[in-house]
Amino acid sequence: MTTEGPVTDEVEGVKTLTPPPSPRPEAKQSRRTLHVTLAGAAVSVVAGVIAILWLGPSAESIWLVLVVAVALGFNYTNGFHDAANAIATSVSTRALTPRAALLMAAVMNLLGSFVGVGVAKTIADILPDLSGVSGLAVVFAALAGAIIWNLITWWFGLPSSSSHALIGGLVGAGIAAATTIGWDKVVDKVIIPMILSPIAGFLLGYLFMVAILWTFRRARPSKVGRGFRIAQSLSAAAMAFGHGLQDAQKTMGVIVLALVATGYQTDTGHVPLWVILVSAFVLSMGTYAGGWRIMRTLGRKVIELDPPKGFAAEATASSILYVAAIGFHAPISTTHVISSAIMGVGSTQRLSAVRWGMAGNILIAWILTLPAAGAMAAIVFGLLKLFGVD
Repeated sequence: MTTEGPVTDEVEGVKTLTPPPSPRPEAKQSRRTLHVTLAGAAVSVVAGVIAILWLGPSAESIWLVLVVAVALGFNYTNGFHDAANAIATSVSTRALTPRAALLMAAVMNLLGSFVGVGVAKTIADILPDLSGVSGLAVVFAALAGAIIWNLITWWFGLPSSSSHALIGGLVGAGIAAATTIGWDKVVDKVIIPMILSPIAGFLLGYLFMVAILWTFRRARPSKVGRGFRIAQSLSAAAMAFGHGLQDAQKTMGVIVLALVATGYQTDTGHVPLWVILVSAFVLSMGTYAGGWRIMRTLGRKVIELDPPKGFAAEATASSILYVAAIGFHAPISTTHVISSAIMGVGSTQRLSAVRWGMAGNILIAWILTLPAAGAMAAIVFGLLKLFGVD
């Protein structure tokens, strides 16, 4: 029989009252996710109706508003799916509380979204020949496939890549629709960076952690831990900024595709200001809604992190994100980069410090993301075609 209320403990003959346990953080997080999601859905419905009335009710305008809404829905799931990438290490090392970390990540995601549109242009160039309702159906199917895969991996707590889910969805829907696919962009800007970025994350994370260990080899561990706990707050902010820099632009690129397909825009190289603002805001809201499942995987199940390791992993990952987005306009995966950096940092202790079984599960999710999201997008497009939407 269980009872609610205080529990009586006896320590060295003195009876004390222990307060009842507080609600689990996961329960609070689930309620926050539900409340933010419902509020966002209500706002989206109202905004969608207003947009349709402003554009003039037609099949094309309804599909355009629907695709933009789904794109923003993907952006939202991207935010709570990838929130853990920016803050898992900081929370697990207690450099930041979960609430402070989520708020910081949301703000930095918002700011990072306004820096550049190179990644958005790359995404828009993957499917260059879309037009009309049929083109919007392709974009809708791509987004649906990506969202389905995002939700599956989020449910199982696997940090797969939302970015590669989106790109896999675009390619899968494009193949199903037999439309032109910019394979040069897919290979140069997606496949090659997808392979190189986690390798760079692992190697640079390992080397940076070795440098830290050598530099502070004679310092007192307690003093070093306090210093790096402060430094990790900055590295976590840099990581969240890089996430906004990369991931908000991917949604911008999809919305630009829809605008070009319906003739409201002629150039995939231009991203309207309203697209930047809405994408940035929705990503930050999704980040604040957050995801505890993936945070536990990255922060606790891959390696045991301390503040120096957390700082090294985040500083390495954020640097790679900045170089890829600003220097190469390549939509790399935040998930891949931070996960591989964590593994590289953990390997400096000893190879057995990395829980390679969990790392293997993450690797399987990485490999499956492109084809799985592509297959789901193709299925969705097939269903749309079955109902006469093509």
